[in-house]
Amino acid sequence: MSKQFILALDQGTTGSRAFLFDKKGKIVASSYKEFKQYFPKPGWVEHDAEEIWSSCVDVIKGALRKARVSSNQIAAIGITNQRETTVLWDRETSKPVARAIVWQCRRTAEICLRLKARGLEKNFKHKTGLVLDPYFSGTKIKWFLDNIPGLRKRAERGQICFGTIDSWLIWKLTGGQSHVTDFTNASRTLIFNIRNLCWDKELLKILNIPENILPRARNSGSIFGYTAGGQKKLPLPSRIPIAAVLGDQQAALYGQGCFEAGTLKNTYGTGCFIVLNTGKKCIYSKKGLLSTLISDERGKPLYALEGSIFIAGAVVQWLRDGLGVIQKSSDIEKAIQGVKDTQGVYFVPAFTGLGAPHWDSHARGLLCGLTRGTNLKHILRAALESIAYQTKDVVDIMREELKKDIKELNVDGGACRNNFLMQFQADILGCKIIRPKMIESTAQGVAFLAGVTIGLWKGKKDLESLRRVDRVFIPQMKNKERAHLYAGWQEAVERARHAS
Repeated sequence: MSKQFILALDQGTTGSRAFLFDKKGKIVASSYKEFKQYFPKPGWVEHDAEEIWSSCVDVIKGALRKARVSSNQIAAIGITNQRETTVLWDRETSKPVARAIVWQCRRTAEICLRLKARGLEKNFKHKTGLVLDPYFSGTKIKWFLDNIPGLRKRAERGQICFGTIDSWLIWKLTGGQSHVTDFTNASRTLIFNIRNLCWDKELLKILNIPENILPRARNSGSIFGYTAGGQKKLPLPSRIPIAAVLGDQQAALYGQGCFEAGTLKNTYGTGCFIVLNTGKKCIYSKKGLLSTLISDERGKPLYALEGSIFIAGAVVQWLRDGLGVIQKSSDIEKAIQGVKDTQGVYFVPAFTGLGAPHWDSHARGLLCGLTRGTNLKHILRAALESIAYQTKDVVDIMREELKKDIKELNVDGGACRNNFLMQFQADILGCKIIRPKMIESTAQGVAFLAGVTIGLWKGKKDLESLRRVDRVFIPQMKNKERAHLYAGWQEAVERARHAS
């Protein structure tokens, strides 16, 4: 029985997916499972790491069952994951010390403000490429250690492990034998030096984090460990290599084939994440973008600029789950058919503050421009348009800091299925939008890198032959209209930033 399949685990913010890819790079089967979101206080977001693990086990079983494939036919595993979400667990029992703090959580805003007041933000940015914001893992670790009784002493004694979700899944898959991460996930922690590719002792001291709780960091295309067979409920045999690990946005960039400096992608998921490959050059943004690590075709580190938007597809989920005005997320496109514009309505979905380029933890969601003529369809359209406007906020800065026009944007993620959104995105950006047939670029990217790591594919040329374009959206909006609409958006954002 030949080993001819790659298993890609795509562990996201609201659910987990497993994909089986064959040697031709095609999806044989996939499985998905949502898990619970916890909101214990305003601005706080948590996950149960054990629930995440259980969901991953279930989707692995589901994909194997749908494909009618034996687990002995899996050649390698690739893991891609929601980044920055922070898990601390007991090294002996493998039990989490508390629920994970999710990347969206804003509880450490005051910690960040105190660090800024001490004049430390430049130091953090130079070493990590990041800004001082609750988004990242470092202040989350500090919060755990400062607020759970006895935890700091246990950590100092070497009894505690820290990991982002990739590390947690590797630990579980290997039966507690591998405590590792990759450079792309490490670069999102606020404690990893992206120039020296190591945990930064000075930053660890500032945040009072013991180094012995940290995972080993390595190239994204590496053997991170091997599955431990015989585990309860896990339907995998021993010795399957975990051959690729990438943060979800870096995986999407890889899956889109953006290996050259100047290439760009946007993933439309819970949030929006725009990543621009800058090659071997680390560019520091002057206007709120992040410098981060990505992977070349072989899994070795390169640099990128990234703009992180906290609420994108999540605004549609809120309309569905919070307000109940649509039954399914996909209903929104049909609901706004025939609506020519929003009649001046703008929706700023700053439910957990604003990310790039504003980095304003205190901004709050805002719906403005309402009149007696406003109806639900105008609000639904404004919600979709907000995703495109936020993307423009970031792409315009990338154009400026790259000192080069950006003529096309590669897109992926669930919301890019929405044809209205993609056309409006092309219009408001004034550039081509390229949508691939395989919009799950995140899973595709880590599967492809795992295949390259074990020699299933040779590299860039092989991978290019596996990709297909679904549709190209061409801008149709006139410059005057684009400028008018965007000016209204910018005014709405300023109101949201002063709403608190």
